[in-house]
Amino acid sequence: MADRARLPVIVLWHMHQPQYRDAISGQYTLPWTYLHAIKDYTDMAAHLEMNPAARAVVNFTPLLIEQLEEIAARVTEHLGGGAPLPDPVLALLGPAPVPAEPQQRLALLRACLRAQRKQMIERFGPYLELVTIAEGLATPERIAYASDQLIHDLGVWYHLAWLGETVRRADPLAAELTERGRGFSAAHRRRLLALIGALVGQVLPRYRRLAAAGQCELSVTPYGHPIIPLLLDFSCARDTVPAMPLPAQPGYPGGAARAEWHIAEAVRVFSRVFGARPAGCWPAEGAISAATLQLIAAAGFRWAASSATVLRGSLALTDREAAQNPASFNRPYRARGTGLDCFFRDDTLSDLIGFTYATWHGDDAARNLIGELEQLAKSYEPDRNRAILIALDGENAWEHYPFNGYYFLRALYALLANHPALELTTLSECLARGIQPAPLPQVAAGSWVHGTLATWIGDPAKNRAWDLLCAAKEAFDKALQGGALDPAQRSTAGRQLALCESSDWFWWFGDYNPAEAVSQFDRLYRRQLVTLYRRLSLPPPGELAQPLSAGHGAPEHGGVMRRAQG
Repeated sequence: MADRARLPVIVLWHMHQPQYRDAISGQYTLPWTYLHAIKDYTDMAAHLEMNPAARAVVNFTPLLIEQLEEIAARVTEHLGGGAPLPDPVLALLGPAPVPAEPQQRLALLRACLRAQRKQMIERFGPYLELVTIAEGLATPERIAYASDQLIHDLGVWYHLAWLGETVRRADPLAAELTERGRGFSAAHRRRLLALIGALVGQVLPRYRRLAAAGQCELSVTPYGHPIIPLLLDFSCARDTVPAMPLPAQPGYPGGAARAEWHIAEAVRVFSRVFGARPAGCWPAEGAISAATLQLIAAAGFRWAASSATVLRGSLALTDREAAQNPASFNRPYRARGTGLDCFFRDDTLSDLIGFTYATWHGDDAARNLIGELEQLAKSYEPDRNRAILIALDGENAWEHYPFNGYYFLRALYALLANHPALELTTLSECLARGIQPAPLPQVAAGSWVHGTLATWIGDPAKNRAWDLLCAAKEAFDKALQGGALDPAQRSTAGRQLALCESSDWFWWFGDYNPAEAVSQFDRLYRRQLVTLYRRLSLPPPGELAQPLSAGHGAPEHGGVMRRAQG
């Protein structure tokens, strides 16, 4: 039974990767899904397993779920029958020779350098030596001097560096290959590939077992990770940015029906994989509006979560003084007319984990966070309607931490699990204890990124992307109304449309993002749209052959792109 004298603390890890599979070639163009699976999703499960008293909420996006299933299946098919591997970087561990074509060799060489320099390259002497050699050869003029063995060895070390810390400490193969250093054979690579396939395939079953044991609550995001407030109404972006430039199209055609589809499909995928309906929903990017919460409530969810910046903007609509009062935060709210309980993360504490503690000793960082929570617990006595939600991406911070955050996470769970003043719990358990939500009369549309929707709309390239999507949706509607598609084709086209509606394309458009990332996501987005037209048996518009962000993008700073959490 929960101790009502202790302050509830909820840690929510949001697990998300966009669809990296090229819609035309069927190959993955970026390796981040399986790399985060063998590192972060694996480590995060292991830390819960190592401490039976630990609790967490783990949110999965359906697109991530489906990619994990597909990649694990394709590795198994390759190991069993030689089927092609789904990713060119992963294929460096297979039996095929390194491509002879110079541009392909150069792309693979450069791909094996995309690891955090200090924590993932300089940590391992042999990898650093190989990277130093490779950096001198990573040009079109010098790539011919890079041998197959060099590229294969880089491929092995790249994957070793991306292994979770808990794997590195427990798996004998990781230790054997690390000790060997270089000169890896085809047999070495195959064994490492088998380990990677097993780790990817174990992710979802491990979290299902943790949920069954009561150690974590699993929640879900609408299927394609869309910004539902914008599907419903472009103009809601002006709730927080009144002068926001909007797309030429007045709104997304049939957006409400599409939002309902994303929510229903998320419930279906989640229930199939985890064996139960989710009680909670983390909307993509914590983006909510009044209409969004109505849809989530209508789908049967008991709770949703967003950011304190969104709460502040919402409170300001009716009570500016409450919006500035610290006492208004760290408690649940109920949006008017929904029956849905809404939690808003503590942005300061969440961002300490996301952006600050990586440079601290893990134990010191954990003790500092506990100290912050203890001060809040004292300040809230005897109010029993308080709860602290710490929420952030469950993968992006850790590569900046020593040892993938091993010491920080171990200490955090240990200190919180049996704390006399703090109760580590989940959101559903928090509600079950009888905590009373405060009324929320109005909701200002916004997200966990500065409390606005400006990351996904307003920039010329973002708005142009919306206009292209609107045109594709109109073509989709006409094709369905004309009866040209059979039920299977309608379903396939609808799922392809969902990929086009993902928030991630719009995130990366803009000249403040690294130029290489902008180019990659620009191309992926346009190829998703081209595939949609092909699914509809329609010729793709010629404008889809032209980049949306030509000449835009900030210079690439090297290393792995770090997607901001707040």
